[in-house]
Amino acid sequence: MSKVKPYLYILLLFLIPMIFFHFFRNTNGDKNERVTEEVEDSSPKNQKEILPSLVIHGGAGTADPEIMSDSLKIAYKSALFEVLEIGKAMLLNGDSAHHVVIRVIAMMEDNQLFNAGRGAALTNKGTVTLDASIMTGWDKKAGAVACVEHIKNPIYAAYQVLNNSSHVMLVGKGADEFAKQQRLVMVPNSYFITENAKARLKKALETDKTGTVGCVAYDKYGNLSAGTSTGGMNNKKFGRVGDSPIIGSGTWADNDVCAVSCSGWGEFFIRSVAAHEVASLIKYKDYSLSKSLHEVIYNQIDKLGGNGAIIAIDKNGEIAIESNTATIFHAWFDKNGRQNVALSKK
Repeated sequence: MSKVKPYLYILLLFLIPMIFFHFFRNTNGDKNERVTEEVEDSSPKNQKEILPSLVIHGGAGTADPEIMSDSLKIAYKSALFEVLEIGKAMLLNGDSAHHVVIRVIAMMEDNQLFNAGRGAALTNKGTVTLDASIMTGWDKKAGAVACVEHIKNPIYAAYQVLNNSSHVMLVGKGADEFAKQQRLVMVPNSYFITENAKARLKKALETDKTGTVGCVAYDKYGNLSAGTSTGGMNNKKFGRVGDSPIIGSGTWADNDVCAVSCSGWGEFFIRSVAAHEVASLIKYKDYSLSKSLHEVIYNQIDKLGGNGAIIAIDKNGEIAIESNTATIFHAWFDKNGRQNVALSKK
């Protein structure tokens, strides 16, 4: 027996790390990937596949993109191009619209260039609170979280609210606790805070990297989905929540009409119920998608004194983008195979 023991020790030394790796491997950042890969896909699948389309926004603001450094322009365009290519490949491969929306937004939440997730705008106390929402057009289900402080990717939490909760919106500590129960990745609040965000708070600037990130997708089966995620306004106070997590204001999706995601000065989008208003103008006044966006931006939000941008896709896969701001970081891929990445409407 004494001769066998050394071999057993060697075997145990090999097996124990493997067991621990297998058991704990989902305690890191790849948990979020598992959320979209393993969740049951209940979206309807038409027999005849159609050509998909996708629109992404990375925020809208008043700063002229021409005054940005060349290196910063390249950084933003590269980031937008990367997420566009990932989302496009998923759609062409047959992935569902909501899976694409989640993946695209999560990638932008992880990129500190954008005001969502890591690198989000700071509150007046120097901390970060995050909001996100998602809606699926075939069943008009929706999920949202607001004022969360420890969820690495709020868009995943919003989807878990949609998928594993009887509620539509969870806020604050309750939302963080729900995310823990769903085994999402939790991080200290300091994870989100970058040196650039600190500098912007110190200068109290709201023109630098304002807005949100968002995505609208139309998949090969004719399904629509929309999602939005944000760190909110720089220097915000008193538990302020903007339009991004509010279904109908910042996000809307209906297979029979359109999918919408908004970016900009949230209070005005809330007062206009902007995302739903876009859909209503199409549904009840027979407006085209582009006319509906123009009406909401210029004849409603602009007249109230607000600014921002809207991206949308209609039930036929047509895309539209509208803003009354100098910048609208966006990328799109349409059903005709055309695509573009830009920092303004020009």
